[in-house]
Amino acid sequence: MRTFISLLRGINVGGKTIRMADLKSLYESLGFSDVTTYIQSGNVLFATAKRDPAALCASIAAAIKKKTGLDVTVIIRQPLEIAAIIKRNPFIGRRGVDETKLHVTFLKEQPAASLVKALQPLATKSKDEYAIIGKEIYLHCPTGYGKTLLNNAFFEKNLQTPATTRNWNTVNVLMELAANPEK
Repeated sequence: MRTFISLLRGINVGGKTIRMADLKSLYESLGFSDVTTYIQSGNVLFATAKRDPAALCASIAAAIKKKTGLDVTVIIRQPLEIAAIIKRNPFIGRRGVDETKLHVTFLKEQPAASLVKALQPLATKSKDEYAIIGKEIYLHCPTGYGKTLLNNAFFEKNLQTPATTRNWNTVNVLMELAANPEK
């Protein structure tokens, strides 16, 4: 059995409401075990013998659509990927960076290099900082994520892939939950 962490885009905001108990039951109905949800924003840890993240994303999204009628983007990472994401955050340890102002945007696919390059002049309108490494965007938003121009919609439009963002604390808690599933 492998552990996976699924991140659902836009759950419990803008009218896309799914109770976490219902989400847990839905995952269990798919044959997943050790299902754990974390906060109300669609973070679900689970174990399965299946190995293909793309197939898991598709089956979870289809089950949510069938059960709730909602179209939800599902992005999956494994614990080793989350550990690497935490380790390579370029803003950690930098002088003057408040960790409560850090976020990670998880991309469904790695963006084309040409799109990443084209993003640079567009992002200069923001005072916030970002770094794209693989399928993640590290954000430093000193005035808060709610005020940034560098949000999911901005990155999805310009990088042409679905995205969902979690604050730094949530990323670390998900890693802790994956490392200690009995919690």
